[in-house]
Amino acid sequence: MILDAVTVPGYWGMRYLGFPRLMPMNLTVGVTYRCNSKCATCNIWKKRKVGELSAAEFQKAFASVGSTPYWVTFSGGEPFLREDLEDIVASACTTMRPGIVNIPTNGLAEKTAERVAKIAADNPRTHVIVNLSLDGVGKRHDEIRGVPGAFEKAVKTYRDMQALSPGNLELGIHTVISKYNVNDIPEIFEFAETLKPGAYITEIAEKRAELGTGDDITPSLEDYEKAVGFLKDRMKRKRGARIPRLINALRRQYYDLTVKTLRDRRQAIPCYAGYASAQITPEGDVWPCCVRADVLGNLREADYDFKRIWFGKKAETVRASIRKGECHCPLANASYTNMLANPKALAKLCFDVLR
Repeated sequence: MILDAVTVPGYWGMRYLGFPRLMPMNLTVGVTYRCNSKCATCNIWKKRKVGELSAAEFQKAFASVGSTPYWVTFSGGEPFLREDLEDIVASACTTMRPGIVNIPTNGLAEKTAERVAKIAADNPRTHVIVNLSLDGVGKRHDEIRGVPGAFEKAVKTYRDMQALSPGNLELGIHTVISKYNVNDIPEIFEFAETLKPGAYITEIAEKRAELGTGDDITPSLEDYEKAVGFLKDRMKRKRGARIPRLINALRRQYYDLTVKTLRDRRQAIPCYAGYASAQITPEGDVWPCCVRADVLGNLREADYDFKRIWFGKKAETVRASIRKGECHCPLANASYTNMLANPKALAKLCFDVLR
């Protein structure tokens, strides 16, 4: 699927006019709740064991989605604890044909680098992005992640992945900005730069139903503004091609929208969760997002027909709630989609790229 000038505005029509009826362009696939970290900012590792969808079940669901998704994220828990992750990703690339596949990892699982190489090699027409989670430098990372030696293992995994050769593979560093590390962002950023990532990205720690977290992990507005102010300043010092400039413009606007959301306690721009973005959980529930985690339906109960769930009555009820602004959050994954689907935000992005 190619993201084009027709598809993106279509979500505006779907939200306000009810037409066209589109499948999501941004799909997150939770493959497991299992995790080998015990992060201070996430309680997903405490979740009960669930009957995870098999690779064959995921394939049936992906086939029902079709080729609309442009960006597919495989999340966890720790995705590489799924021994069949390669098969799940391959079936997504074959059936949905996304332009981008994104996989976050803590870098602790055995043979992660070798498995990343296989995923990239098996799906040569897909741009594969793997982001290593880094929430501190040295022992500070270990403390936040709850695993002694996690920093050393993560950095080794990253360097092993750097030694790979697939041209469709991009490596990045990802930091969750929380009350535990908000004042350490300059140090984390400077260290990340020594690893020469394709991108350094952040998102804010927040209350999420999926993670079982509350507002107590979110940094103060003042501290967060200082942290992202530093990051925005570093972005200005870098000049690149049009695509990197677009990505940086998206990140700058995300930081601004997050500040506005935290300050005003309402949707900074209209949210398109349930329209342009969606999530599938490890046990097959379909959600509009991982923050509210409204169950629109279960794939097993719907004979793996995502479309039946997506256009069902429960989905329409939840969309109406989101449309009325009955929720607000700074979820990064959804925010990027929201910007592309919002005419005013999109115009601002274009101006930022061209100036």
